[in-house]
Amino acid sequence: MPRGPRQLAGRDVAARLGAALPAAVAGATDERVDIAALSIVEALRWLRDDAELDAAQLSNLCAVDRYDHFEVVYHLQSLDRNHQIVVHARVEDYLEPELPSCYPVYRGALLQEREVYDLMGVRFTGHPDLRRLFLWDGYPGFPLRKDFLQIGGHHPGLPGFPFETAGRQQR
Repeated sequence: MPRGPRQLAGRDVAARLGAALPAAVAGATDERVDIAALSIVEALRWLRDDAELDAAQLSNLCAVDRYDHFEVVYHLQSLDRNHQIVVHARVEDYLEPELPSCYPVYRGALLQEREVYDLMGVRFTGHPDLRRLFLWDGYPGFPLRKDFLQIGGHHPGLPGFPFETAGRQQR
């Protein structure tokens, strides 16, 4: 997919970031910068504080289920320079996904990380209040994971929605 009209080229951002933090950059495409999972907070802080990139706002934080790993996606924006940067962090452990919280860098991550935890099961270490946001404590599973429900025998997930019996919710 081509990058947006105000989106900086991932390779250009990666070159600039890699000069400052060589171990942080794991790869880049035209659309995004791939950051090593353990370096995500340091890299985001550098992108925010760099005068030229000025990624002062976290517009969106979400996760993508790739069947064998997760990618946490950060959409950063500079309001003063009118551009966007897309950053990905790959989380290898599919069963117990964990990534450092970017809350110390972007306060707006507070609810966004809780949403990703609630719906995808990615834990953010260092988050000040990591608990479910939409679903109740004790809810079995994470509904946006691809293995959440069994779909035509293709996925090993749950056989149906939790607590559902003959079309009626029970708790």
